[in-house]
Amino acid sequence: MYGPDPNNPTPLPGIDQLIFLKNFITREDIEVGDYTYYDDVDHATEFETRNVLYHYPFVGDRLIIGKFCSLAKDCRFMMNGANHPLSSYSTYPFAIFKEGWGDGDVAQLATQTRGDMVIGHDVWIAREAVIMPGVTVGHGAIIGARAIVTKDVPPYAIVAGNPGRIVKMRFDEDTISRLLKLEWWHWPKEKLTRNIDAITNADLDALENAV
Repeated sequence: MYGPDPNNPTPLPGIDQLIFLKNFITREDIEVGDYTYYDDVDHATEFETRNVLYHYPFVGDRLIIGKFCSLAKDCRFMMNGANHPLSSYSTYPFAIFKEGWGDGDVAQLATQTRGDMVIGHDVWIAREAVIMPGVTVGHGAIIGARAIVTKDVPPYAIVAGNPGRIVKMRFDEDTISRLLKLEWWHWPKEKLTRNIDAITNADLDALENAV
């Protein structure tokens, strides 16, 4: 056996609240990696509409979530459609309406976005955390419960609070550098399975010599 099938929508028998999320993504502008799960006893399969907010197609931004991420109930991904113009005299989004108010020209809004939202591999986002538009969360990071993340998070950082701030790094710089070089999340299932003990027991030397 080489671990669960990432194409199985509900990998835990009898527990429908935990889903491998990629199997429930229908939008081309949302990408979710293998084994990333979402756990929500009430609305697990409604992630696209309940957790990804203000994701209007005309804005053109994408949500990219890596492999092996753990997403808790009611975490939110606030996309660029939530932003309003700051450089004009009004913050009202006139451009999205027709009938002479910009004639529906949304190009102006698209130029004011902060770009795609990218969540790295092996990221844990705890309950009710909010990731703001255009933020990149690095590999191995942890976002605490109810944190409001307004700026990029480096790999293996732990972020908490409102606004979110780094409270500590999970590992020292050398360990982080070695982990990022390993990129174990891209290993074939067979190799990953053979080395699960080294990953879960934090045996970095064994991982670097993994076969």
